Amino acid sequence: MLGKTIEPELKELIRTRDFVTLREILVDLLVPDSAELIAELPLDERAVVFRLLPQRLAAETFEHLDQPTQHNLLHALARAEVVAILNDMHPDDRTAFLEGLPGQVVRELISQLTPPERDVARSLLGYPEASVGRLMTPDYVIVRPEWTVEQVLLAIREHGKDSETLNVLYVVDEKGVLQGDLRIREILLAQPDAVVRSLMNQRFAALRPAEDQETAVGLFRKYGRVALPVVDEQSVLVGIVTIDDVLHVAEAEHTEDLQKFGGMESLEKPYGAVPLLTMVRKRAGWLVILFLSEMLTATAMGFFESEIARAVVLALFVPLIISSGGNSGSQAATLVIRALALGELTPGAWWRVMRREVLSGLALGIILGSIGFLRIAVWSAFGHIYGEHWALVGLTVGLSLVGVVLWGTLTGSMLPLLLRRWGADPATSSAPFVATLVDVTGLMIYFGVASLVLAGTVL
Repeated sequence: MLGKTIEPELKELIRTRDFVTLREILVDLLVPDSAELIAELPLDERAVVFRLLPQRLAAETFEHLDQPTQHNLLHALARAEVVAILNDMHPDDRTAFLEGLPGQVVRELISQLTPPERDVARSLLGYPEASVGRLMTPDYVIVRPEWTVEQVLLAIREHGKDSETLNVLYVVDEKGVLQGDLRIREILLAQPDAVVRSLMNQRFAALRPAEDQETAVGLFRKYGRVALPVVDEQSVLVGIVTIDDVLHVAEAEHTEDLQKFGGMESLEKPYGAVPLLTMVRKRAGWLVILFLSEMLTATAMGFFESEIARAVVLALFVPLIISSGGNSGSQAATLVIRALALGELTPGAWWRVMRREVLSGLALGIILGSIGFLRIAVWSAFGHIYGEHWALVGLTVGLSLVGVVLWGTLTGSMLPLLLRRWGADPATSSAPFVATLVDVTGLMIYFGVASLVLAGTVL
């Protein structure tokens, strides 16, 4: 909202080349607001406005821009300007930016960094993609267990300016092995002569550099921390991961799961940055699979052609039956996939899930089946659309809905657990996939029930 409010004034200042006033406005804005404002400007104006920012503020603003805007500025700014920004960026944010660029560009940019920043950049980019190592930063404050509070405060004043966060201090021995951590409030409230060893928390959680980033998301959620240490095999502290980076990972994972659950491949880039052909390719694959799967529905309809010919009334309820099964399956799949993502369920809990879904499926099926029967009964009271055997038709629809909804909930709940057990992503058991699977089996249940209930009457 702030960007939209100030943008007309900015445009006027850019048009009149009043860069002094423009710079004053930008410096007074919060960094996220500056980033939002710059991202909303036309491409040819972004670099002009961005160059007005002081170097340190420019680096912070650059960190808050989305990748497409960052790449646009990369092409618009001089190479020296880009290198200066990269030198001032936090190492973890710089890593996220560099890993989205072509390899040759990354090598050229890294070669122009200052030697210390070059070593850090190469070190972080040396970890596998999507690993905790790509998220961590070496900018933190370490203290020794034998230090007093007064010594700790001196160290914070000397080294804290470049730290990613001062909320947590990390206690290490002379070999760099992590001994514990310390909240800054404990230092501020302690006596100046108190020793760190008596204040630190030795029960701490730590990450490994090679662990998947999803592990970091789970630990942050579990322990509610603003930062977590990263240690190697010898428990030597090599970096920390902060909550802002983990939130970006969680958002990206959630977006990926939603896209997969919608029946497509994950885009891996913002919607507006995905080329049209890539968008078509990622959506076409699943659509073709689902289309071919839906052909089985036509095959199933053909298999029951004689029943439909003798009782055309049955065809009226085919959309009702298959949509109810698909909807119930999608509901169950959504609940189980989300529970798996949050760590509330594991594949080993399949029996507990099945029992709950059997009861839920029966209850939901009875509710829908009763409504279906009541609908047929009410319509039959005012006409003869369902014939003289309307009660049997209503019973067929009611029982079929119970069976189809029960089958849909079981399929939707069990499929994600099976995929997780097999090491696959549960989100691939998307709502369209579950609905398609239940459509075919739902027809078989429907006409199977009809053959039993309507035998000797309509059939």
